[in-house]
Amino acid sequence: MIIDLSRRIALITGSTAGIGLAIAKALHHAGADIIINGRTDKRVEAAVTLFSTQERVRGIAADVGTSAGCEKLFAKIPHVDILINNTGVFEPKPVFEISDAEWEKFFAINVMSGIRLSRHYIPNMIEQQWGRVVFISSESAIQIPPEMVHYGMTKTAQLAIARGFAETVAGNGVTVNSVLPGPTLSEGVEKFIREMVPDPALTLEEASREFIKQARSTSLLGRMTSAEEVANMVVYLCSYKASATTGAAVRVDGGVLRGLL
Repeated sequence: MIIDLSRRIALITGSTAGIGLAIAKALHHAGADIIINGRTDKRVEAAVTLFSTQERVRGIAADVGTSAGCEKLFAKIPHVDILINNTGVFEPKPVFEISDAEWEKFFAINVMSGIRLSRHYIPNMIEQQWGRVVFISSESAIQIPPEMVHYGMTKTAQLAIARGFAETVAGNGVTVNSVLPGPTLSEGVEKFIREMVPDPALTLEEASREFIKQARSTSLLGRMTSAEEVANMVVYLCSYKASATTGAAVRVDGGVLRGLL
């Protein structure tokens, strides 16, 4: 399948590493103009250098977990054709130990960022009768992880928000979807894996497989997915080929979720 996104502008939030960076690289390979986003200039600038060519790549440092950060981004990037709401935080913590401030922080970063960005960028997509919005949710949206309920809550909220925006823009050439990755081996996950499987004798690969066995035993892959595997699905959803897929929650979870719906 040939996917050509030439002349399309794609903003990927939280794209200095991990799934976000993999999505940015994949969209760039498909011909899109890429906007890398992170909270600091240092991280953003470092991410831009990781592309084989810096043509069609620019970076904007802005904390989209805040209203001020989103306004800064809007001032520099007034419109985009493709919006990937990827920025997010996660941390294992017993539910009775999660403070009000932590609940609010997770909601602000994981949920409000996507709401603000979608609210700003979608109207122009409607005007031009084409656009793609993808929320990077998680299998945790459906199978709430007991080790981080606050994270699962935000991922469930993303599904509702994405569906609501999709309903709102129906018939305007704009699609809004969610992608549900399973446990993904990417930057930032090593600390989580080591906390969940604290055996120093195990390599990261071995520890990640042990985590899957212990905490995500329904996985059909028997391993963590890669950021590139998630990115492949996102690129398809952003393509012209996926024009009939909207309002959907598409799984890239390695079969962790057993339910048919």
